[in-house]
Amino acid sequence: MRSLSARLLVTVSLLLIVFLGVAALVLDIAFRDASEQAVRDVLQVHVLALLSAADPDAQGNLVVSEDPPVEHFTNPGSGVYGGIASDTGSLVWRSGSSIGIDIQYATDVAPGENRFGWLMLADGSQVMALSMGITWEFEDKETRNYTFSAARSLAPYYEQVNRFRRRLLGSFAGLAALLLASLGVVLRWVLKPLRRAESEIKEIEAGHRQELSNGYPTELQGLTTNMNTLIRVGLGRLARYRDTLGNLAHSLKTPLAAMRTTLEHGTPDPADLQTLQEQIDRMDEMVAYQLKKAATSGGLNLGRGPVDVGETSDRICKALSRIYRDKQPTWKRNEFDGGYFYGDAGDLTEVMGNLLDNAFKWCRGDVAVSLEALASEDKRRAGLRLVVEDDGPGISSEHSSAVTDRGTRIDRQTAGHGIGLAVVKEIVEVYGGTLGIDASPMGGARVEVRFPPA
Repeated sequence: MRSLSARLLVTVSLLLIVFLGVAALVLDIAFRDASEQAVRDVLQVHVLALLSAADPDAQGNLVVSEDPPVEHFTNPGSGVYGGIASDTGSLVWRSGSSIGIDIQYATDVAPGENRFGWLMLADGSQVMALSMGITWEFEDKETRNYTFSAARSLAPYYEQVNRFRRRLLGSFAGLAALLLASLGVVLRWVLKPLRRAESEIKEIEAGHRQELSNGYPTELQGLTTNMNTLIRVGLGRLARYRDTLGNLAHSLKTPLAAMRTTLEHGTPDPADLQTLQEQIDRMDEMVAYQLKKAATSGGLNLGRGPVDVGETSDRICKALSRIYRDKQPTWKRNEFDGGYFYGDAGDLTEVMGNLLDNAFKWCRGDVAVSLEALASEDKRRAGLRLVVEDDGPGISSEHSSAVTDRGTRIDRQTAGHGIGLAVVKEIVEVYGGTLGIDASPMGGARVEVRFPPA
């Protein structure tokens, strides 16, 4: 069964059957015990009534008055029977209702003892019987032991129990049907957001909707929010791939045309070779930039483990210290324990690598890295504030915005393509962050990147 509603209904139905069945069994046992106790109490009254109506006759035998204390004792077929047995086991009296019925009353009941049990008749039917042992003292001070007994047919008892069972089963069946119907209504209401999500997903597949709507229950908000994130990232990647291919094709037209014009003049001279080299370098810059831009993960955090920011920055700084060892640079980082970047590790490495490479490249000897976790009030994963500073020549205010444009280089005498900060800007903006450049108290540039809480 793939339907959640069907699974819940079947599961609850089985549980209802089990619990209601156990409840019905317990109630049935309790009712039978109560009915049996009621019959026992009635038999106890009959025995006491029989005892009060017994008197010795002139011959010294116990007899019961012609008007028995229990009306049913005189009616054949009433189902109520009585008898008195002597200590020798013989019946000294029996009720008129037991004529033609052989009931083997207990005769060995000790004085003061009550014995309750079920007796089998000759026709196979059963009766409930209660026997009481007494000691009777006659006028001559002689004592004899007798057993006073009363019995009752089980037919009314069985009829009462069966009637109770029919009512119990009918009531429980109706209750189960009502509960299942109510559960079906409740499930339809509870699962309505899931059906709504299914419908909206189908609309997204058909192209009639861009993403899931808002207003889902708390339990589904994580699912719908992350699904919308996947959709946005997928659409963003597709758009970036299309833009990349279009931009790359458009950017390569001019260098290719220049190279074609140069080659059409025959064997190129040294000046033409320089032009060809410049165009090739330009094409290399364009391809590198567009590929890095397209490779950005797009801010997708789902399924990615947290990246240790401190360890990443230390690893990059140590590598750059060896690359620029001719300067003998020194670097320092603030205390930052347990800080993480919730995103793609490659994106973080690309951002920090470009920023730190620029800092080590332009510094006179000192580089500083500052890291800070940006906590959120809505329990999202913390963001990140990254600041890289150096003691180099810095970036003037008029150039601070231009250096993030593709191919912009302030000093063309230094090796590079001028795409590092542009790539950083692209990645940061994809994550919804900001990039700022200003002057550092150390004398050089200060670049600050902020990634919002994920």
